[in-house]
Amino acid sequence: MRCKFCPSKPAIYMKEHRLALCSKHYVEWFERYVIRTIKEFRMFSKSDKILVAVSGGKDSLALWHLLRKNGYSADGLYIHLGIGEYSERSKEKVEAFAKRIGAQLRIVDLSEDLAGIPDLVKITSRSACSVCGMVKRYNFNKVAREGGYSVVATGHNLDDEASALLSNVINWNLKYLGKKAPVLEEEEGFVRKVKPLCKVTEKQTALYALLEGIDFIEEECPFSEDATSVFFKEILNQIEERFPGTKLRFYLDYLRKVMPLFEKEERDLTRCRICGEPSPTEVCGVCRLKDRLKEIAHVK
Repeated sequence: MRCKFCPSKPAIYMKEHRLALCSKHYVEWFERYVIRTIKEFRMFSKSDKILVAVSGGKDSLALWHLLRKNGYSADGLYIHLGIGEYSERSKEKVEAFAKRIGAQLRIVDLSEDLAGIPDLVKITSRSACSVCGMVKRYNFNKVAREGGYSVVATGHNLDDEASALLSNVINWNLKYLGKKAPVLEEEEGFVRKVKPLCKVTEKQTALYALLEGIDFIEEECPFSEDATSVFFKEILNQIEERFPGTKLRFYLDYLRKVMPLFEKEERDLTRCRICGEPSPTEVCGVCRLKDRLKEIAHVK
């Protein structure tokens, strides 16, 4: 077997695309494929001011690298989650990468205005992943809006999207089945959110990051060990091994055939009376956490 475009030995063979590529041509293919996805779903253009949510992992850093390399105006946002040494090492990776590419990096430290995820988990019945997701989404939107960014880009890949979709289908979670689009348009108080890596797998992104010399944190978040998404990813990987292309077909057919069946749900949004951010309730979830922390501190 050799690369489709030259006599070189392939660095990867993608069964779902029936495509073998050497290192050089793989990097070119990956970038073209992601940029084509951006244009296909009309995520943003080079005139947009983009805020990339970066965690220090391969997906978000690869996305930030790709956008900057291809002429997009993209700054980074890192949220320090207060998860011990894991968060410190992640922050170091992000700061070093921002310096390498000469890009602006915004940092939000949860411990300064709220509390780290380990402490927040203790005061709520929510899972760590649920609390983390809520706090991150709040800060993504707040920082983007205050900084004048027109779009927030995250590093969610095909494995993330397909596993979340499978979970929602198995549980018939209709509330979320109509909201798995790669683009969540802006609405009152919310900045547009996009997922440019939604059609590439975790392995494909990892190879791109390695070939481009991106230094990312390889360890997973300590709280992700019991996450249900890990289980569904494993199931999909088994199916993919036997039936190549299943993940991509599952996700794309959902976008084409299923999502249009859900009418766009008009969210009954108001403004949090404390912080002013958009919220479905009078007081948003983050401000409720802050109130709970104050109550605990007062009792002590």
